[in-house]
Amino acid sequence: MNFLRLYKRLDDGTLVFREAWFDEDYAQFVVNHGTVGHQSTTQDTRDVTAETAGALLDAFAVQCAEDGYSDIPPAEQSTVVAQYALKTAAGSERDRYLEDKAKRAITEYFAWRGLGTVERSEFAPHKLNIFCLAPDAAKAVAGLKVCLREAKLDYTKLTIAVAPPEDPEALKQKHPLPAKTPFSLG
Repeated sequence: MNFLRLYKRLDDGTLVFREAWFDEDYAQFVVNHGTVGHQSTTQDTRDVTAETAGALLDAFAVQCAEDGYSDIPPAEQSTVVAQYALKTAAGSERDRYLEDKAKRAITEYFAWRGLGTVERSEFAPHKLNIFCLAPDAAKAVAGLKVCLREAKLDYTKLTIAVAPPEDPEALKQKHPLPAKTPFSLG
């Protein structure tokens, strides 16, 4: 699947995004756009060949550049970690289901709102960590709280931390607040 997501900061500070992709399975070229953190607007063109999709994606990129949209490199985005406390040190089959369901919920929610991407997940002793890359950390934290609650995942076991782009290892807890203990990945 060919995919392109670009961002622009408006004069009032609002971050907006545009993205386009070609879905080979459905022969669709899709354009999606909106304000980061809000449900986007989608338009699609059906019965598109791979060759036509390539030309459409190139034209989309040119138009976005002309309109002032650009890529936000990963080094300029925040690391956001959704962490679940687990009952076992290694994680059980139930915890693997939680990992899969949470990653799918976050991926879908973030995608339709330009909030970023799920980069990876890992199990640490008694913890499940899901790492996201986000252009706007505050909106990503708010989005995580909404999407994981809506997915009916155990919200009482959730902790969220953020690290700034300049120091991805300096995670600071953002949910729940106030932090009772320092945030730790392991």
